[in-house]
Amino acid sequence: MKLLVTGGAGFIGSNFISYMLSVYNDCEIICLDKLTYAGSLDNLSDALDRTNFKFVKGDICDKETVCDIFDREHPDAVVNFAAESHVDRSIESPDVFIKTNILGAGILLDACLGFGCTRFHQISTDEVYGDLPLDCADLSFSEDYPLHPSSPYSSSKAGADLLVLSYYKTYGLNVTISRCGNNYGFHQHTEKLIPKTIENALRDKPIPIYGAGLNVRDWIHVLDHCRAIDVILKKGRAGEVYNVGARNRVRNIDLVKYILKELGKSDSLINFVTDRKGHDRLYAVDPGKLERELSWKAEIEFEQGLRDTIEWYVQHL
Repeated sequence: MKLLVTGGAGFIGSNFISYMLSVYNDCEIICLDKLTYAGSLDNLSDALDRTNFKFVKGDICDKETVCDIFDREHPDAVVNFAAESHVDRSIESPDVFIKTNILGAGILLDACLGFGCTRFHQISTDEVYGDLPLDCADLSFSEDYPLHPSSPYSSSKAGADLLVLSYYKTYGLNVTISRCGNNYGFHQHTEKLIPKTIENALRDKPIPIYGAGLNVRDWIHVLDHCRAIDVILKKGRAGEVYNVGARNRVRNIDLVKYILKELGKSDSLINFVTDRKGHDRLYAVDPGKLERELSWKAEIEFEQGLRDTIEWYVQHL
C-alpha cells in the first residue's frame, strides 16, 4: 500500500510513520507536512534515508501542491494527521484552526475524488464530544454521543469530521474516523502537559497548572494509537467512527505530581494559574467498538509507558 500521511512530521504522525515502516516492508509512505513549530524533520530521522519514504514540505490548504502529489504519486490511501491542535492557541487565533482543520480536510477529500484515491482516514479527537461531569466516573463517550465541542480547536475538528462523513454519504468515498484520548510518548511538543512538566521540572522552573488541576484526561500511549489506526485502515467499515482509548483516567494534578516524584523534584514547583476559558472537565472515550469489531486493545501499561516517556525526554531535552 502507498500511503499519503499528512502532518507526518508532528508528534503522532511521525510515530505512525515509524510504526508502519517498521511493521510493513512493502509499505510506501509520502509525508506532506508544512513544518510549523509543532513539526520537525528530526522526528522523521529514522525514515528519511529509506527508499520507501518521501517527504514533501507543503500545506494541505495549498490545493496545487496537494493535487500535484496525488497526480504524481497516486496514493492508495490518505491518513490525515495535519491539524492545528493546541487549545490555547485556538482561543487566540481561531481562524488558523478553521482554515487548516476544515478547509485542509476538504481539499484532501476533493483530491481523493479527483485522482481516484479510494481510502481516507481522518484523525480526530475525543474533544469533539465536549466534556463529562467530574463526579461521573462511570460515564464515557460512545461513538454516537452528540458532538458538543467547547473550543475553536475542537469545533474545527468536529466540523472536519462532519465533512469527512458527508463524502461517504454523498460520494461513496471509503472514509473512517478515529477519535482518540490524550496521547503521550516520544517527540511530543513541549507545549503539551507531560513534556512541559518534564522540561520545567528538569530546569527547576514553575509548572503551570490550570485551576486546581482537577480536570481529568484519558491517556493512551502514542504507539497503541498507531496500532489502532493501522487496524482501522485495514479492517474498519466505511463511514464508521471508532473511539480509541486505554481507560487511563488521571487528574492533571496527580499526573504532574507523579512526574515530579519520578524526577526527584518537589511539588513546590507546581504553580496554579487562572483556568483556561471553557476548560473541559473530563474526557473519557469508550473503545469497546474498536475492541469488539476489530480486535484491538491497548497494550502499554500506563505507568511503564509514562516512565519510558520521562526517560526519553531526560535524554533528549
